Amino acid sequence: MLITTYTQANETEIRKKIIEKNKCIPKNIVVQTWFSFLLKHGARPFQGVLFEKKIKGLILVNSQSGQKGSTRAGQPIYFGEKKEFEQHYFSNSQKIYSDKLSKFVFRCNERSKGNVIDRISRIYSHIFVDEVQDLAGYDLDILRLFFDCKSTILLVGDPRQGTYSTNSASKNRKFRKANIVNFFTDQIGNLAKDDTSLMVNHRCNQPICELSNKLFPKFQATTSSNNTQTEHNGVFYINEENIDDYIKKFQPIQLRNDRKENRIRENCQVMNFGEAKGLSFDRVLIYPTKPILNWLKDNNTTLAETSRSKLYVAITRARFSVAIVNDEEKTGSLIPHYKFNTENQPQK
Repeated sequence: MLITTYTQANETEIRKKIIEKNKCIPKNIVVQTWFSFLLKHGARPFQGVLFEKKIKGLILVNSQSGQKGSTRAGQPIYFGEKKEFEQHYFSNSQKIYSDKLSKFVFRCNERSKGNVIDRISRIYSHIFVDEVQDLAGYDLDILRLFFDCKSTILLVGDPRQGTYSTNSASKNRKFRKANIVNFFTDQIGNLAKDDTSLMVNHRCNQPICELSNKLFPKFQATTSSNNTQTEHNGVFYINEENIDDYIKKFQPIQLRNDRKENRIRENCQVMNFGEAKGLSFDRVLIYPTKPILNWLKDNNTTLAETSRSKLYVAITRARFSVAIVNDEEKTGSLIPHYKFNTENQPQK
C-alpha cells in the first residue's frame, strides 16, 4: 500500500498519525512524498529508455526550469524538449528538475509501452494520494494512467486548500488548485466521488468553521464535531500591542503569509500559511496581509483565490481559537477584539 502526498510536512504528519494508531508503520504501508515516489518508481527504473546517463538526484524549483537565456526585452528563453533534451530536464550535475519529473515519468511510460504504470500497480495494490489539489501539469496525466491500472486508487483533497502546486507548467493549467475538481468530472469516467465525509470538520470548533466557510461560499459548508470547551474558544482580533501578552497566555502558533512579515515574535513558533497545511494546533495567531484584513472586515471585498486558500489553511489549523492581528476596533464587527480585562470572552 502506498500513501503519497506533495509536501514533506504532510508526509511527516501522516507518518505520525499512523504511528499513533499502530505504534509503528506496518510493513505493508509505504509513505512517500510525491516527488520521492516518482523518482524511485518512475524515473530511475526506466530512465534508460530516454536518457543514457544516470539521474543523480532532484532539484526543487519554484518556477519554470531550464532557462538558457533571455530576449532583448528580458523575456526568458527555455531549452526545448526535443532538440535540447538533457538541458530541458536536467541540471549540469544531472539532477532532474522537480517541475519536469512527472513529465519525464510520463515519457518513460510512453516509450516503455506502459511498463512504468504496470510495474507500480504490481508493487502497490492500493495507492492513496493525499492533498491531490496540489498536483499539477503532467501529474494529472499520471493520475489518469493510475485509473486505468489494476491498483485501487483513492484520492483525498480539498480544493479550498490550493496553496501549493507541484509545478507551474502550462500543461493542464485549467485544472490547477481549486479547479482540479473539473479534471475529475471532465477527464475521468466512472469515478466514485464522496462529497459528504469531509463536510464534518473533526479539528476546528464551530466558530472557526463558520469563518472558514465564508471564504468559499460556493462550496458546501462544513460543520464541526469538536465540542470541547476550553478557557478560550472562538475567533478574535488582537491589537498589536497585546501580542506578547496573548502569546504568553495562550501559546499560539504564529502564522504569516511570508517571511516579509515583521511583526512576529521570535520566542514563539512561526510558520508560513502554506507550510502549516496538513498540521493541527490548539491555537493560531494570524498576521494578515492588507487584502486579507480588508476581506475580514468586509466579506464582499475582492480577495484573490490564492489568498483565500492561504487564509483558509491558516484558519483551519486551529482546534479551539484563532486570533488575528488587527488594531482597528469597529462597533458591530462580527469578529470581537480580545480584551485581557474581560474574563468571559464571547465565542464568536
